Amino acid sequence: MLPDDDVQAVQKLSEAYRRLSAELGRVIVGQREVIEELLVAMFARGHCLLVGVPGLAKTLLIRTLADTMSLRFSRIQFTPDLMPSDITGTEVIQEDRASGVRQFRFLPGPIFANVILADEINRTPPKTQAALLEAMQEHQVTVGGTRHRLEEPFFVLATQNPIEQEGTYPLPEAQLDRFMFNTFVDYPAEDEELEIVRRTTTDALPSLASTLSAEEILSLQNLVRRVPVAEHVARYALRFTRLTRAEKGDVPQFVKDYVSWGAGPRASQYLVLGAKARAVLHGRYHAECADVRAVVAPVLRHRIVTNFNAEAEGVKPDHIIRKLIDIVPESDRESSRGGRISEVFRSADAG
Repeated sequence: MLPDDDVQAVQKLSEAYRRLSAELGRVIVGQREVIEELLVAMFARGHCLLVGVPGLAKTLLIRTLADTMSLRFSRIQFTPDLMPSDITGTEVIQEDRASGVRQFRFLPGPIFANVILADEINRTPPKTQAALLEAMQEHQVTVGGTRHRLEEPFFVLATQNPIEQEGTYPLPEAQLDRFMFNTFVDYPAEDEELEIVRRTTTDALPSLASTLSAEEILSLQNLVRRVPVAEHVARYALRFTRLTRAEKGDVPQFVKDYVSWGAGPRASQYLVLGAKARAVLHGRYHAECADVRAVVAPVLRHRIVTNFNAEAEGVKPDHIIRKLIDIVPESDRESSRGGRISEVFRSADAG
């Protein structure tokens, strides 16, 4: 069980989630699953890759999320000629007018903010894409041999157009793995699209209320790490990861037929962390198998590499994930005497 202080913090976060959803709903129509996945990733200290065609309000959603949380927002438009120093910052020579002494001075780049929108991240070459790696993993950048810490909380949201591939640079698997979630932003339903047209063709601009400060977000992120996860829930999460590895152990035939490379251990960590964060957002004090199932698709869809057979037959990672959800049981709970879970699993840092 959580201490009384943490119980109150869970209630606070659940209430904040409701207020955040309400505020975002004043600007964003629909996209409830997308909003939930963004908030789960943020409170789990993860980063998110949003994939969707242009015009689905991905940029507006990210900007609105930053505004409702009193966080510093920075947008980086990725282009083929963008350089790493355009993201991280650079050192310039500055002369002291009094003494005439010249020295290097670091000018921070747009990465020095709380919420980073990496717009069309696949438009820039790998060298520039890699400039994000250290920032995403270590929350710091190194320029001229000097490390510069980034302001906390730090959250990278990258967007990617799935249909236009000419002149783009696919993200390397090492960088894709740094993203906790790959969130698919779909077209709105007819009623939602009608509401979008109504809202965006007038001069009415909603004013948003701030719901959480940076200090409160950091405190709630620490709370998510303290949420207990029963051993059977952790093993349930591990099964999804391990069953994607076609060359390891007893895996389903459809995985052997269609998967070239499966997910690594970071996927298991993110499944557990995502389940923890989702449970807290919904006002519960421990993660359940249903929470794991809810985050399986965004955690695994960019970590499963399909082979030529899948390409030829039109089998996507989401198809494989849906089959795994159907076949992975959650009935092997092991309880000790007295009906309590025998062991509690608390995940380590997803590093």
